[in-house]
Amino acid sequence: MTTHIGLIGLGRMGGNMRTRLENAGLTVTGYDTNPEVSDVASVDELLAALPTPRVVWVMVPAGEITDAVVTELGDKLSEGDLVIDGGNSRFTEDERHAADLAERGIRFVDAGVSGGIWGLDNGYGLMVGGDKADVAELMPVFDALRPEGPREEGFVHAGPVGAGHYVKMVHNGIEYGLMQAYAEGFELLEKKDLVHDVAGSFKAWQRGTVVRSWLLDLMVRALDEDDDLSEIEGYVDDSGEGRWTVEEAIANAVPMPAISASLFARFESRQEDSNAMKAVAALRNQFGGHAVKKA
Repeated sequence: MTTHIGLIGLGRMGGNMRTRLENAGLTVTGYDTNPEVSDVASVDELLAALPTPRVVWVMVPAGEITDAVVTELGDKLSEGDLVIDGGNSRFTEDERHAADLAERGIRFVDAGVSGGIWGLDNGYGLMVGGDKADVAELMPVFDALRPEGPREEGFVHAGPVGAGHYVKMVHNGIEYGLMQAYAEGFELLEKKDLVHDVAGSFKAWQRGTVVRSWLLDLMVRALDEDDDLSEIEGYVDDSGEGRWTVEEAIANAVPMPAISASLFARFESRQEDSNAMKAVAALRNQFGGHAVKKA
């Protein structure tokens, strides 16, 4: 059973994960390119500090950076060692990483992690993919990171390699839709002169209503800090999981109108002056003589 791991990537989530693991009595040797937070000066030093078989959790941005770290570990680890990718990698990348590492006898587990900056106190929701024996070996780590309470309410071994990140991808797609629904409700309440306390209306939903959730609690927190959200711009980025969820929906012929619309709404938020909406205005003017606003 694993009680000492290496952790590569000590940013906002990785650093808090290290603290939560250590608070639970596990030993963590962390490496980060920022020497102010790193326990060791290099990946080589990290690997030298770990007992065998070595377990290394990778918590860096998905894509090229994760690729580079996994490749480096593949060159330096030994047969029987184990790599966990806890970032937001696409599930197809897990399959490739697992195959590359397997050629050298190195094991691989993917872990979708949800909880953000609140995970240190609240615990992290974990969605894991990999071999059953490998996951069982890692349970002290997963149990330390997950929220208190029944294991099945904060942890799932979803299936083989890739399943963890697939479940996390769908989780984030659902998150897109939920956030969009709260956002649209907020805008309608703000528009209606009849409603004088929009922030209070959201707060009143926190207990006893069917729309209560942690996301609602966070919305209330945001409105407590800025009751009409006038201090921020309506520009919304996306980190990939929403797009991948919609792509998978298309590939599997699964209708996802709410999640798809929420993704497209984010794209719209980045347009200061939408050419598409210019075309709609022009068409309305052409067929119905509806007025257009001149630029």
